[in-house]
Amino acid sequence: MIPAPMHPVEIIGGGLAGLSLGLALRHHGAPVTLIEACAYPRHRVCGEFITGLAPSTIERLGLTPFFADALHHREVAWFRHDQPLRRQTLPLPALAISRHALDQRLASAFVSAGGDLRTQTRADLTAAPVGRIFATGRRPDRPEWIGLKCHALNLSLTAELELHLGDNAYVGLCAVEDGRVNVSGLFRQREGLVVSRETALLVYLRAVGLAALADRLASVAIDPDSFSAVAGLGFSKPYAQDDRLVIGDAYAMIPPFTGHGMAMAFQSAEQALDPLLAWSRGEVSWDAAVRTVQHRLRVLFRVRLASAAMLHPFLVKPSRQRWLATASRLRLLPIGPLYQATH
Repeated sequence: MIPAPMHPVEIIGGGLAGLSLGLALRHHGAPVTLIEACAYPRHRVCGEFITGLAPSTIERLGLTPFFADALHHREVAWFRHDQPLRRQTLPLPALAISRHALDQRLASAFVSAGGDLRTQTRADLTAAPVGRIFATGRRPDRPEWIGLKCHALNLSLTAELELHLGDNAYVGLCAVEDGRVNVSGLFRQREGLVVSRETALLVYLRAVGLAALADRLASVAIDPDSFSAVAGLGFSKPYAQDDRLVIGDAYAMIPPFTGHGMAMAFQSAEQALDPLLAWSRGEVSWDAAVRTVQHRLRVLFRVRLASAAMLHPFLVKPSRQRWLATASRLRLLPIGPLYQATH
């Protein structure tokens, strides 16, 4: 007997969550259309290192080939106002790879698997939500926070990962492929600063008390195409409406100091995969599939989101940074338990 055709799936948003979900659905025969407003490849504001991603998730989504040249980092050096704070060894290596490379690889694989990829296209949001997944990235939240990023070429690092705390800001550095170092920071917007796309990161670094880091960047070449900025960053509560199936940053965005945002994108795709396959095969209703995915995401992410939200002020507020620095010097900071709580 010929099996009934599978219901088509439409994914809005071609970031890590949307692309990995679309690719996994295609591997199981589901017809998938993915709508992305921009084109590939492109740079995005992103820490570009992944912690907490289990090998089982990589295998389930068929991602192993895309991480073949990812670097493995375990050593983290913390700084406050350019002064060393402490060093930390991660329990498991973090994977480091640029979004420029990773997004392009996923998009190409999705098309090769028979997916319908429509770039530089806006979705018709008036259509019925049945069969539609929203993976549109972060939800605009707090306009005072911005993200800035660039790729420095052949920049020497003091550790595999560096995390610098400034006044209402923090900046992460990590080596990615091809001798590049990703420099990505979260900053509270400052009135009166005159910046351009190319100067914004250096200007903000000096404004938040990270002049030595700015000098290091000014002394090396920067890929001019890598300068990126994003505004309206925030860390709102998880998406909870019943009428939409939402994954990735559109569901919830964890503070970037955890290094867990990319992992959560893949994990949310994994949680959505089986319920969507069941709906596409006609085995469950759309409402049932949505409820199942929402429940899975709540259970998986609620503790780490709450823990990260509690810790985040200690990394951006100067008064709490001082407390953090004192606790670190006295060896009172429970690094291990804090890492586990946010992962």
